[in-house]
Amino acid sequence: MSDKHYDIIIVGGGMVGASLACGLAEEAEQLKIAVIDANEPRLEWDKDSYDMRVSAITRASQNIFKKIGAWDKIVEQRVSPYTDMFVWDEGSPAGSGEIHFDSADMGETDLGHIIENRVIVKALHQRIQEIPQVTLYCPARLEKIEFSQDKTSLILQDKTELTSNLVVGADGTRSWIRQQADIAVKGWDFDQAALVTTVKTEKYHQDTAWQRFLRTGPLAFLPLTDGYSSIVWSTAPEEAKRLTEISEDAFATELEQAFESKLGKIESVAGRAVFPLRLFETMHYVKPRLALVGDAAHTIHPLAGQGVNLGLADVDSLISVIVDALNDKKDIGDFKVLRRYERWRRADNRSMLVAMDSLKRLFGSELSIVKDLRGIGLNLTNKLTPIKNLIMQQAMAINTDSHLK
Repeated sequence: MSDKHYDIIIVGGGMVGASLACGLAEEAEQLKIAVIDANEPRLEWDKDSYDMRVSAITRASQNIFKKIGAWDKIVEQRVSPYTDMFVWDEGSPAGSGEIHFDSADMGETDLGHIIENRVIVKALHQRIQEIPQVTLYCPARLEKIEFSQDKTSLILQDKTELTSNLVVGADGTRSWIRQQADIAVKGWDFDQAALVTTVKTEKYHQDTAWQRFLRTGPLAFLPLTDGYSSIVWSTAPEEAKRLTEISEDAFATELEQAFESKLGKIESVAGRAVFPLRLFETMHYVKPRLALVGDAAHTIHPLAGQGVNLGLADVDSLISVIVDALNDKKDIGDFKVLRRYERWRRADNRSMLVAMDSLKRLFGSELSIVKDLRGIGLNLTNKLTPIKNLIMQQAMAINTDSHLK
């Protein structure tokens, strides 16, 4: 085989793609792996700034990062554990509902960690640099891909040709690999956009993830270090655009009002950005010599912060399938092998997609009876500790064992 032949080529070097490369190298040292990414990872920034994009990392995802040697590198930079979660509804004439989750009720030190996306990517790329069997092509853009019975050929824009037994598309929502493989998606736009920013509040956030369900969409305050909070405000696209165009003081005032001043005055506001929201799932996760992971395969509403955790669960499952195939002397690019991954992940991902869409529709309803029932349901659940703990076990994935050894 040529020096440009790899057992696996991963297209996309973000959180999911880089995690897959590290995990595969950890579990199967004989694999020769390449990662192709169009953009160089950002490895340096002003230490006083915060990334506008953050992720709520569950215990299961934390365990994956530990197993692939990235967690300590993440912690060395900056992480924000949250011990509590407080959720409340905008309410109805009959009153609003609320629910409070406390890690102490479950005998846990925290409910998860809020981590800046750039922190995770930097840690993963630091780990990749330590792994000799992973080759990084970055920045590098793909020009062509061809699938054949025994291999896949990829041609970069500089005319470098690479071949592999298996290609994994980890290149995000607008996946080039998915498009080239002619894999259709089914889903819809939410007619919502997420405004993201970072703020400093008058009162300390109490290591609590706060979320208020407004008529126009959920508003989340996610705790960061030094009393800062990451804001994810889902609302109508035209409203999100307006909120980015008004002055910082005017925005701070509107944000305080929407949040019912739970943390006092908004003392500072960083830059604001808007991202469209969609829900979709691909018709197929796999084809012969191809697998899709993360946002290339599925995208959900950010109201529960589960997007990257689903992608990391994809990674965990795909690694397990590949390692089993290697142990059984099977072709890792064979469709029958890859179908096991698709069946495994489609069931879990679809249930989460349906749950998040249903939750979004429930809290977006303007019917008075629905508003009343929402409030009653939240207040009742808040009083039933065993049910609350069961909900949190599912959300934290603390009973989910990684397949990584």
